[in-house]
Amino acid sequence: MASISFHRIFSVAVFFSILTITRGNNSSRVPPLRCFDTGTRLLFIGDSITDMSRDRRPNTTDKNHLLGHSYVFLLAARLGVDTPGLEFINRGISGNTVQDLSARWQADAIAVAPDVLTVLIGVNDSIKERPVENYETTYRNLLHDSRKANPDLKIILMDPFILPVGGKSAENKFQERRERVDGYREAVARLAKEFGAIHIPTQDLFNRVAASPSSPEYWLWDGIHPLPQGHELIAREWMKLVGKDRPE
Repeated sequence: MASISFHRIFSVAVFFSILTITRGNNSSRVPPLRCFDTGTRLLFIGDSITDMSRDRRPNTTDKNHLLGHSYVFLLAARLGVDTPGLEFINRGISGNTVQDLSARWQADAIAVAPDVLTVLIGVNDSIKERPVENYETTYRNLLHDSRKANPDLKIILMDPFILPVGGKSAENKFQERRERVDGYREAVARLAKEFGAIHIPTQDLFNRVAASPSSPEYWLWDGIHPLPQGHELIAREWMKLVGKDRPE
């Protein structure tokens, strides 16, 4: 009887030792990302990829649905653990173009007074065949207004992206849209350099992961909107590139 008790005690001790080691290893694989001070306000603005059914009800107290279920929600989860007290605001609206952002920029970007601004816009511009020149000029004006309102504003710009999902009949339309998206991506890169922003090349990211043995529809179910793993991919890239910018 005493021998059985000893073995039980030994087994429990080993279990907790392994658990402690495993936890230690996990924490070492996922280092904290403390890029921002407590109280920092992070604004994410764009189209449906940012929106993802966020709650628009006025004066709602249901904070679980305010951020929708996009990469914004995932970033809030991770960063909120590492740095409690951050404020996350989602102002994505499905179907928006950069011109739509311009119409609501004062209310949804300037008035919010963010410390960190993340913008993802362009796929709807490509669908509506908006010229690259108009896209870039409008986008530049928005960033200029935000930087004027807050000279210390930290800006993060993400490329619009699409992937080929569908049959042969969609190939020509996809190629046309992809050419426009590539033009917008070049504009985003220029704007990031001009405004000293962090540039996240999300199209390149999805191009890499969509190659065999994976597939485009595994990441963007319709070639535009990410599935959960697609949003996680965006969130990880955001954390990686923004984290590199933090002071050591």
